[in-house]
Amino acid sequence: MNDETKSLPDWRPTASLETARCRARMLGSARAFFAEHGVLEVETPALSAAAVSDPQIESIRALVQAGGDQPYFLHTSPEFAMKRLLAAGWPDIYQIGKVFRDGEVGPRHQPEFTMVEWYRREIAFEEMMQHTVAFIARVLDQHTSLDDANYLSYADAFQRYAGIDPHGSTLDELRVAADADDHLRRALGDDRDAWLDLLLTHRVATRFDREKLTVLHHYPASQSALARLCPGDPNTADRFEIFFGELELANGYYELSDAEEQESRCASDQELRARTNKPIRPLDRDFLAALRSGLPACCGVAIGFDRLVMVNSGAKELRQVQSITAVKVPT
Repeated sequence: MNDETKSLPDWRPTASLETARCRARMLGSARAFFAEHGVLEVETPALSAAAVSDPQIESIRALVQAGGDQPYFLHTSPEFAMKRLLAAGWPDIYQIGKVFRDGEVGPRHQPEFTMVEWYRREIAFEEMMQHTVAFIARVLDQHTSLDDANYLSYADAFQRYAGIDPHGSTLDELRVAADADDHLRRALGDDRDAWLDLLLTHRVATRFDREKLTVLHHYPASQSALARLCPGDPNTADRFEIFFGELELANGYYELSDAEEQESRCASDQELRARTNKPIRPLDRDFLAALRSGLPACCGVAIGFDRLVMVNSGAKELRQVQSITAVKVPT
């Protein structure tokens, strides 16, 4: 190799051909699963004049010269658009496509990745969890035993693996459980959910079975996002996440259909963004109007498809399952 060749950028694919074939087979399995359950494939725009208000998610702004002064954003999820379809009377639907999120770049995170998202009408929360486990087991063709998942409530998982009550513990008790030093205490301050997230990733999820799926359900109400609060228990939300070992794969909700409650949550998000010096994004008024018109009772779930390919192929980094990765991981 001469000096000129050494100076050229590495243009080669980041995934192997074998991994690409595995990914293609998995996409086929995913579509076959939805076809068997009568779920319609749809496509919604990746570009939007609105963005999510969630302070934990950052949208990527896009320059659209033909759009004049109107700001546009690449979607972080097709959720709002898909719920508009449901509100218009469409049946069970799914979508497989690229989504975009600014922020963290690392072995398990990329600003651009593939998401599988779907919605089932008139389905019970518990049934949706089982349905999602069945999807993952079907797509992970080397892990057929994954149907036998572990189901744990958020509270039970924290009690079992961290020795605390996530709903009733004080901030000081959370800090002690996290073995936090002064720097970490200053960084997280009095943000209770930030402490719970830290404990989940560093104390709880690390103890999950490495050979099975773990379904973590009924999150605190403060982490409800777009899920409804549990009927009869306003302290918890009908939200679940699914992990393989400590790797998060899926995030699901029994969807909030109350338009006034959704607007209130968006307003709270915007206030928190202002307090933490994060950009205030334009709200999706079409989505809110769709909720006001009536969203049918439904459950929805989103899965990071690239992470499923990581599990199936044995890859350690996201870039190894993307044919070409746009943003390089800092070294």
